Amino acid sequence: MKKITENDIKQSVADAIQYISYYHPEDFVKAMVEAYENEESEAAKNAIGQILINSKMCAMGHRPLCQDTGSINVFVKVGLNAPLEITKELDDIINEGVALGYKDPINKLRYSIVSDPAGKRVNTKDNTPAVIHVSVNNGNTIDITVAAKGGGSENKSKFAVLNPSDSIYDWVMENARNMGAGWCPPGIIGIGIGGNPEKSMLLAKESLMAEVNIHELKKRGPETALEELRLRLYTDINKIGIGAQGLGGLTTVLDVKILDYPCHAASLPVAMIPNCAATRHIHFELKGDGPAVFKKPNLDLWPDLELPMDTIKKVNIADLTQENLSQFKSGDTLLLTGKILTARDAAHKKIVEYRNAGKALPNGLVLKDRFIYYVGPVDPVGEEKVGPAGPTTATRMDKFTKDMMEIGILGMIGKAERKQPTIDLIKEYKSMYLIATGGAAYLISQSIKESKVVAFEEMGMEAIYEFDVVDMPVTVAVDTEGVSIHTTGPAKWRTI
Repeated sequence: MKKITENDIKQSVADAIQYISYYHPEDFVKAMVEAYENEESEAAKNAIGQILINSKMCAMGHRPLCQDTGSINVFVKVGLNAPLEITKELDDIINEGVALGYKDPINKLRYSIVSDPAGKRVNTKDNTPAVIHVSVNNGNTIDITVAAKGGGSENKSKFAVLNPSDSIYDWVMENARNMGAGWCPPGIIGIGIGGNPEKSMLLAKESLMAEVNIHELKKRGPETALEELRLRLYTDINKIGIGAQGLGGLTTVLDVKILDYPCHAASLPVAMIPNCAATRHIHFELKGDGPAVFKKPNLDLWPDLELPMDTIKKVNIADLTQENLSQFKSGDTLLLTGKILTARDAAHKKIVEYRNAGKALPNGLVLKDRFIYYVGPVDPVGEEKVGPAGPTTATRMDKFTKDMMEIGILGMIGKAERKQPTIDLIKEYKSMYLIATGGAAYLISQSIKESKVVAFEEMGMEAIYEFDVVDMPVTVAVDTEGVSIHTTGPAKWRTI
């Protein structure tokens, strides 16, 4: 009799994690191609183009779509009649598979999970444990969905218990307007309605695993109240004009997914979770005939695109001074060449601690007149100088910006908008904030010709690196006059 073994489960999870690290779901790619073809905003079209170029490069090179290779979410449905042959706890087997997938030496993935979250926040060094949801049915298989969710999109999750008479539409629209670009649009919005607080959140997350098919719904028309709500939200969120990477444009969401569940008559729990431009998930079944086998997509699915070089300014970082940064205006697309430093949350905290203590940074490192790139790269493999190295959400560094301005940095590179007090500081110090495209990590890494750790090596991907870049694509998000593309861009394209 066929058996579903521990190795079948472990190896299938590991293979699934590798697969989704470099292959977008086919339905997502098709939706992105359509968004690219329909986009009228030049800045947004360029951003979508970079995401698609990156996606094809990852599919060909088997390297991560995003430097944030995610936290793992696993949905498991265990058939009561499944021929299981296991001695360990199912969670332990799945986590062994997660660790195996992340430690693959051919395609190294970044470890982002920390234990003791309210305390020391120590990296677990294998990206475990996964968040695992198990249910049972009367089947004879194990049904598994594996998803990798980045921190930028997870951080934009929302939950509320509304009054039964309140408008779900109004609540979602208000949150959509305020989400900004930190979740790396265009992507998918998942909504869970009903049950209780934890059930609605689970429904929202689970809804994101469904196929992108909003255009089929548009074509045939809604048949239920949920389908009507789904279509209305899809249409109107796109009318807000946030656009790709928050630059302003026609497509903010590729689809809106909704799942519901009966709830108490006195309450209306509602949850909302976005999926970013690095949407990564896959579903498979184990029947007792060995580990799951995943089909390679046809590379003809991706269009052949190139960056529009005629609209991009080449900039040598060594030539930049505080006096000449004013030549660049919000919305300009640049190709940077020269040396930049990296620093994320932990490094910024260390820098401020050293400054407050009057201590020099390690190894004689000087930040004055340097550009700081907010990134935690994937480790390199083979002949790479660095692995995928896309930007992290810049707003997390807002609390450190005044210190960094006083130290004398020239500018910052990240993703998404900055808060108004930070924009005011950029204007006051005549600095500049640039954005790289979230979801184009592998493409960006190709511009990094040399990489070395220059401080805080013990912090792993949170260490300070020095990158030597050639033609790194960025966009001026906030110029020296404090003009923000994340304000002007959406305002131009907003129709609601």
